[in-house]
Amino acid sequence: MRVTVHLPGLLRADADGAAHVPVEVDDGTGLRDVLNALTARHPGLDRRIRDERGALRRYVNVFVNGDECRGIGGLDAPVPDGADVRLLPSVAGG
Repeated sequence: MRVTVHLPGLLRADADGAAHVPVEVDDGTGLRDVLNALTARHPGLDRRIRDERGALRRYVNVFVNGDECRGIGGLDAPVPDGADVRLLPSVAGG
């Protein structure tokens, strides 16, 4: 199945400047598998979105078809064929 991962400007340099990355994964795949396929293709992204334990970094929000992944299973969230996965870093400041 094919999933499209949308990257914000801050992460595009680690994906050869791509704003959208199509990812091929097996049917019944979860978000973890999508991120594994993405980072296998663009290894520089892994350290930006996951920590040394493989968990999502606190400041990275991931949406699957508009639903924030932490509310639908985290890295085990189901990802249907044709899904849009969006990576969005949190913005903080003062």
